[in-house]
Amino acid sequence: MRRTTFLRAIALGLIAATTSIGLAIATPGVGAVGTTYARGTLDAGVKVLNAELQLKTRSDIDAVTQSITIAPGGTTGWHSHPGPVLVTIVAGRMTFYPASDPDCAAIIYETGDTFVDRGGGNVHTARNEGATDLVLWATYLVPVGAGVRTDATDPGTCPF
Repeated sequence: MRRTTFLRAIALGLIAATTSIGLAIATPGVGAVGTTYARGTLDAGVKVLNAELQLKTRSDIDAVTQSITIAPGGTTGWHSHPGPVLVTIVAGRMTFYPASDPDCAAIIYETGDTFVDRGGGNVHTARNEGATDLVLWATYLVPVGAGVRTDATDPGTCPF
């Protein structure tokens, strides 16, 4: 009986330690608050083909729309997305750092700018290095029921 209790205690300790290590290496956002406004499913077989846009869905996907506010000095933390994200900067200035850039070159997006994050595991972080709130709207195209974000470890490409 005591041996079983001892082994359970060791197992629980290992699980707790593993969970703590996983949380320690992930880089969640700081000073960032997101609000989800809508989530709906696009059916497989949707086709939008015109001179300005081509969109085809091979399987059902969810479209999720959020607003995200990042306080001055705040960050999204290192993360990726399971699918593409359409982003519009509503207020402020976003400094975007892709983990794939060994020089840690910043990409700056100003109020009114729109861009596409291709998703698919491309790790990045966004920071508000300005003095006012950064507000952006994001529409994620993700597998049905999937989350919109996966925390990632710091790739070590940037000095912050």
